[in-house]
Amino acid sequence: MNCSERIGQDFYSLETLDVARRLLGCKLMVLRDKLIYSGIIVETEAYLHGDDPASHSFRGMTPRNRVMFGPPGYLYVYTIHNRFCMNVVTQPERNGAAVLLRGIQPVEGLDQMLLNRTGNNSKALKSIDLTNGPGKLCQAFGIDLSFNGGSLIESDSIWIEEAIPPKTFSVATSKRIGISQGVELPYRFFVDGNRYVSGRASDHSRKRTEAFEIADYQ
Repeated sequence: MNCSERIGQDFYSLETLDVARRLLGCKLMVLRDKLIYSGIIVETEAYLHGDDPASHSFRGMTPRNRVMFGPPGYLYVYTIHNRFCMNVVTQPERNGAAVLLRGIQPVEGLDQMLLNRTGNNSKALKSIDLTNGPGKLCQAFGIDLSFNGGSLIESDSIWIEEAIPPKTFSVATSKRIGISQGVELPYRFFVDGNRYVSGRASDHSRKRTEAFEIADYQ
C-alpha cells in the first residue's frame, strides 16, 4: 500500500473531536534541509473553542494563539518547558480550536531524528522513545516556531497524507494528560496497543507492544 494523497481543507474544517480521531493512521510529512521525515500519527488531543478551559483559545485571541482563530488546516506551534508543541487548526475561521499531535510512529528519517533528539549520544535513545510525546516529536522532526502559521494544505515543507485505513486498527480514548484544567474531558485519542503512544500503558485495552508495518507505508 502506498497512499500519498494530501489531506485537504475540508477535512480540517470538521468538528475538532472528529478531526482528532480521524488523524490517527495518517502520515505526517516534513521536508527540511533536503531531508524527508515522516511518521504515522498514533496519538492526538482535541482542544475546543468556547468552554474548554485547557484550550489556549479559552480567554480569547492573543498574539500567541492568533493562528488558532484562523483558517483550518494551518499549524499552531508554541513553546512550553523549552520545547515546541504542534497543533492542527480545525473548524471554520474564528472558532479557536485545534488538535495537538501527541504521538507518532517514525517511518522515514530515523537516523536524523535520533540526532535531532540527542546529538552525538543517539545510541542511548531507543527509537520507541523518539516521538512518543508532543515535545519529543517536534524535536525529532525539526519543528520549531518557524512552522507556526504554516499551511498543511499548500506548504512544500510540511503536510499530512492519508495512509492507513481506519478500519484496520482500534481507536481508544481517555482523559487528556499533562494539563491541570479540563482534565476530566475524554478528548485524547490513540491507537490502542501501539507502542509509540505516550502516557500510561494501563490506558490501553491490550499490551502496548504493537506497531504498524512500516514497509507498507513508505
